Amino acid sequence: MLNTVRTLSASFLTVPLLFSAVGVHAETVPLPTPAPVNQVMVPAAPDIAAKSYILMEATTGQILVASNEHERLPPASLTKLMTAYIAESEMDRGRLKPNDLVNISVNAWKTGGSRMFVREGTQVPVMDLMRGIVIQSGNDATVAMAEHIAGSEDAFADLMNQMAQRLGMKDTHFMNPTGLPHPNHYSSAYDMAILARDIIQNYPDHYALYAEKEFTYNNIRQPNRNLLLDRDPSVDGLKTGHTDEAGYCLVASAKRDNTRLIGVEFGTDSIQARAQEMQKLLAYGYRYYETQHLYDAKQSLQSLRIWGGDVDQLSVGLATPLNVVIPRGQGANLQASLEVNHALEAPIAEGEQMGTVSIKLGDQVVRQVPLVALNKVEEGGFFKRMSDSVIRKVQGWL
Repeated sequence: MLNTVRTLSASFLTVPLLFSAVGVHAETVPLPTPAPVNQVMVPAAPDIAAKSYILMEATTGQILVASNEHERLPPASLTKLMTAYIAESEMDRGRLKPNDLVNISVNAWKTGGSRMFVREGTQVPVMDLMRGIVIQSGNDATVAMAEHIAGSEDAFADLMNQMAQRLGMKDTHFMNPTGLPHPNHYSSAYDMAILARDIIQNYPDHYALYAEKEFTYNNIRQPNRNLLLDRDPSVDGLKTGHTDEAGYCLVASAKRDNTRLIGVEFGTDSIQARAQEMQKLLAYGYRYYETQHLYDAKQSLQSLRIWGGDVDQLSVGLATPLNVVIPRGQGANLQASLEVNHALEAPIAEGEQMGTVSIKLGDQVVRQVPLVALNKVEEGGFFKRMSDSVIRKVQGWL
């Protein structure tokens, strides 16, 4: 039988934060709310001259600023982030190696727009093509990579759409690996932030590529079009894009202290404008917000009494580290609640969800994550189960 939902609350007076240690009861246990400390006034976000944009904190996925972030717009060469992502995934699985040679087809060689200047009939190492895709935004390199992985551009576009669906990119559909215009080729600022976040988190060994400022191939030197790589030392990626239809687009990421932000802009007016508007977004985010680490993965937050098990206690905590992004100076005003909505009866598997942990700032829930079992509890023997049953009945009478 399910245990009645139980909530434990605690004041965030120190970090790491601790839950109050009380027994398991079907009740809410309130604790005093601290007075505001170092109250920081957060102004409205600056106006950004773009059709759509978003500013996301990378570790939590929390959105700090956004406008039209789900609008479906042509992404231009931001598309190549997905092409590179799939190549990174293939390398991570060992199905593609950095030194593998890729045949350059006539189709790749003839592809118009920005180019790496590969030659038809030659072979180019995978990592050279990756630099051609990310740094030079070469359509020829992008098509060559797509053909090498999937056999054709159309087949590769199908892979791209499958990957987009897997990542939860609900406002994205790809028709090609390059971003060349097509009526059914679109994405959104939010979806591109999701993709950038996944690249940063899951392929850190490849991420350094996005910070490289230039690449020379076939005796032709081409600089990275992301002007922020020269203007802001905290910026280390990711990708620019431009077509007449899309305008000037940018996905950028920066890390300062323990906070990494991801910014996306669609449809600015010029190369300079997309850099300047992104600087405004990042400056606002870093000036008024900070990331706080609250709990480690597998850290025991509470010990629960389990009935009918081979042991009496179950440690509960989080499967992954818990961070929050809050206005600067507001850490002392955070509150945590632990809600158990799982039967406290054996058997319980390690990693099984027991409830939720909610983090609030004032009346606003800023994070809510699963509370999981940190150890397994097997069903106890007959006499242990009977003994626990008697104890529960006596406690119920009292």
